[in-house]
Amino acid sequence: MPVNYQVPQAQQLHPVPGVELGYAMAHIRKPNRKDVLVMRLAEGTSVAGVFTTNRFCAAPVQVCQAHLAAAQGVRALVINTGCANAGTGERGLADARATTAKVASLLGLSAEQVLVFSTGVILENLPMERLLNGVDQAVAGLGQADWLDAATAIMTTDTVPKASSIRIPLGQGEVTITGVSKGAGMIRPNMATMLGYLATDAAISQAVLSQWTRSIADASFNRITIDGDTSTNDSFIIMATGQSKAVNIQTGQEPEAKVLYESLKAQATLLAQAIVRDGEGATKFITVTVEGAGNDDEAAKVAYAIAHSPLVKTAFFASDPNLGRILAAVGYAGITDLDQTRIQLYLGDVHVARDGGRHPDYREEQGQAVMNQAEITVRVQLGRGQHATTVWTTDFSHDYVSINADYRS
Repeated sequence: MPVNYQVPQAQQLHPVPGVELGYAMAHIRKPNRKDVLVMRLAEGTSVAGVFTTNRFCAAPVQVCQAHLAAAQGVRALVINTGCANAGTGERGLADARATTAKVASLLGLSAEQVLVFSTGVILENLPMERLLNGVDQAVAGLGQADWLDAATAIMTTDTVPKASSIRIPLGQGEVTITGVSKGAGMIRPNMATMLGYLATDAAISQAVLSQWTRSIADASFNRITIDGDTSTNDSFIIMATGQSKAVNIQTGQEPEAKVLYESLKAQATLLAQAIVRDGEGATKFITVTVEGAGNDDEAAKVAYAIAHSPLVKTAFFASDPNLGRILAAVGYAGITDLDQTRIQLYLGDVHVARDGGRHPDYREEQGQAVMNQAEITVRVQLGRGQHATTVWTTDFSHDYVSINADYRS
């Protein structure tokens, strides 16, 4: 079960004016589960996206990028789970385009106004007859589904749906922000095996939303890692329907812009952290903070070296304060002129290592007490400058191996 994650209730997830939802059970991979989702967006909605950096990116990613670049005004999204449509060559591209064409024909749009997303098993072709029948059902049900249905319809190995929602007083009224995400394994920044969708009824210009989406992704979904594997299908989308008249962000310099940006970022961070909390086999939620780096790249190198280390992650699973593994990861992170005599290591509030060596007051039982907790913070000070970063990760358990060994069965 997820680490300290409260499964959202449908009534906690506020509808976003300008977004209609519909789902289907199309048996893409497994029967009797929601596996196709369609979102219809109000005319004039701004839409921006960030996608995987994996050079073997899936067909839907390629189609989404092309359609966003066409700048025709996105009016619909279609998502399927069960099959990633990745590693499928020209047929995969044709299937992704056929899916957007199907949605477009049903909604009276052009294909370039539809974004398509897939998640699931790689190197398998979509069952197009079942998928397109599912699209028919989802479109027919537009307006009848809620955001919990949406969160459920995009799950793969997730054990729970992931969603978050707030309403905030802003400007001349109130703004709604609601989002969903999925992901539990093959998670690494740039981005992770994840899908994330965040919608607001605020009005935000396309130029500002594009800037904000990249920045928000970097602060949230690009700061999570479970196993260090960058997937082929990762996508994060923000939609601003403009249906609320409370604010109108055109330049990003408006008085309400900072509050709205921070609110969007906070919701994205909750959705990203929910992925980590539901990491495959996870029993610990671990925050790794690196301070005193000479630049942002140094801080990230050290944080990810710790977060990706199988030895560190298995020690956390065992609640074993074998903390030399953390120092070893700091040392091989790639900072060639690192001065180990400046390194400080904290486990929670416990000062474990001082000036590159064991703190004289540190006792094993102190480290053990922290390692027994479900949420743990590792803090490293490098003594090189003023830059810092934070990454969220999990431990590695026996279940992680079992889940991934059995995934296709």
